[in-house]
Formats: sequence, C-alpha cells, structure tokens
Amino acid sequence: MRNSSVAAAAPVVAALLALGLVAATGLSQRSDLPEWLAPRAYGFFLDSYPLFAFALAYGLARLVAAAAAPGPAGVPRRAVWGVVGIAALLLASLYPTFGGVILRGAYGTGSMAFLTGQPLWLAYALGAAVAALLFGTILGLFGWLAAGRLRPRTGWRARIGFTFCGFLALWFAAALLGLGRAEGIGPWPGRAFDGSEAGIAALLVLAAALPHALVVAFGRRARAATA
Repeated sequence: MRNSSVAAAAPVVAALLALGLVAATGLSQRSDLPEWLAPRAYGFFLDSYPLFAFALAYGLARLVAAAAAPGPAGVPRRAVWGVVGIAALLLASLYPTFGGVILRGAYGTGSMAFLTGQPLWLAYALGAAVAALLFGTILGLFGWLAAGRLRPRTGWRARIGFTFCGFLALWFAAALLGLGRAEGIGPWPGRAFDGSEAGIAALLVLAAALPHALVVAFGRRARAATA
C-alpha cells in the first residue's frame, strides 16, 4: 500500500518540480529557446492558460507511473503502451501549438455556450469539463492498456465509480488552473516568475493535482485489497 501511495503522489511531485525548475532557471519567452520549442512558446492559449504546462507534466508522470505499476502485463507491453500514451498526450496538448486539441476543445465549447446565452460561470464549467474529459481519457485509456487489466479486480461498479471520481477531480483541476491569471500568478511566460508568483502557482498546482492523486491512491489500494 505504501508503494501504491508513493506511485500515486509521484506525479504531483513531478508537476511541482517542473514549476520549481521553471522558476529557478527564470525560463520565459525572453529566454534563448531551442528552435523546436520556440513556436510552441507563444500564442493565445499559453498566455491565457499557462498553468496547463504543469498539468501536462503531471499527466506525463501519471502515464509513466501507470506503466510502471504492478499488473499482469509484461514489460514490453508496458513500454509500448506507455510510450504511445505519452506521445498521444503530447500531441493532444501541443499540436499544432501549446494547448493542442485539449484547450482548443475546451475554449471552443465554453465560447459557444456563452455565445448561445449561457451564463459565464456555466460556459466556463462546460469548457473545463471538456478539457478534463479529453485529458482524463488519454490518461485512463493508455494507463489501462499498459497495465493490461482486462478484468478489473475491483469489479465494474467500483471501476466506474473511481473513473467518475477521477473525472470530477480533473474537472476541478481544469477549472482551478484556468483561473491562474486571476489568482495572481503574474505574466509568465512573458517574463520569469518572481518569488511570490511562483508560490501562488505552486499552491494552485498542488490544490489542482491533489484530488486526482488521492482518487488514484484509493483506487490502487482497492485493487491491492482484492488481489
């Protein structure tokens, strides 16, 4: 159980470490960026939803943890589906530029809802739900394929329950991270984080990631208890 809790918490640490590295190095659009990175370091979605960069770090680490977790699948299958999952998440998050289909789908849904007369809070919630659904589908599908659990040991009802709770946790995370600008994280990546801005960003990332990490941890414990 202790190992499962560590595996569930590791992606939260990875997201915070990514944020800490960005803050410590002063990485921003003013930095000398590699040629392959420069086109993805600008644009509406990065300027509007910059904390999604650390959600991406969380998701990548979550896929690595899922591929490394105990399960019936052999090492080759884990490696293949883990790599495919990472590629799918990167593609959905960064192509053609930062945000990919995930943030574009969320923004398009929220915008259309608002334009059809829905209140702003509902339009925002719908957009966040779409982001959570796309992001969570990639994490869940490729984590499941890597582990090779064709017959969940906790039963289908429990599996559906944990899946729904995971979606709610990611929905909360998407809504919270989308408010980063309003909560005072500063103009990053237009310029580097200062100390207080990095602290606010770290608190937001932690608060956003922790509920999903707890759902994953309880799910792992439930599977271990029925093993």
